[in-house]
Amino acid sequence: MLESMGSLAGSPWVYPVVAVSVLLDVFLPLLPSGVLVITAATAAAAGSAVAHAPDILGLILCAATASVLGDLVAYRLAWRGGARLDRAIARSRRLTTAQERLGAALAHGGGALVIIARFAPAGRSVVSFAAGVARRRARDFVPWSALAGIVWAAYSVALGYFGGQWLGASWLATGVSVAALFAAGAGAARFMRRPALQK
Repeated sequence: MLESMGSLAGSPWVYPVVAVSVLLDVFLPLLPSGVLVITAATAAAAGSAVAHAPDILGLILCAATASVLGDLVAYRLAWRGGARLDRAIARSRRLTTAQERLGAALAHGGGALVIIARFAPAGRSVVSFAAGVARRRARDFVPWSALAGIVWAAYSVALGYFGGQWLGASWLATGVSVAALFAAGAGAARFMRRPALQK
């Protein structure tokens, strides 16, 4: 799998594959979209040494745009989900708590929670669906979703690119960068569980 991702990173197909992976991981959080973005950015660090090396600004734009589009699709589906989705969320204490916290955060201009959730495992999914189910206004959610997508994409690409510059365009650089992305995700998940955010 790693070998095929490496060859994909040096292919012109990297942009559509990154876009589809990032767009869909709001529904399938196990998709390795972050790993794919980092791998492509590591290949970009190699520059002319890799045929069709991706452009880092193009990668950031591609990943951020796909992130926002995925959030919007999940938000709209949840908005239209009606009573069935409300009942499904009501059965999950975790989703109910997340929905309440998100609503309070957005109501008080605390949309930074949307940015932090973008890094937490499945946080993006919970936030996007919760915003739709709670019928939050698009103008309260979309700007924060866009900022979250840009921050996440820029961070992921920077990890891969600078990891590749520092350690060379190798699997070691990719592994270290992915570990840093997972560490940020673990930190975001821990931050979101803090009691202060539940008030």
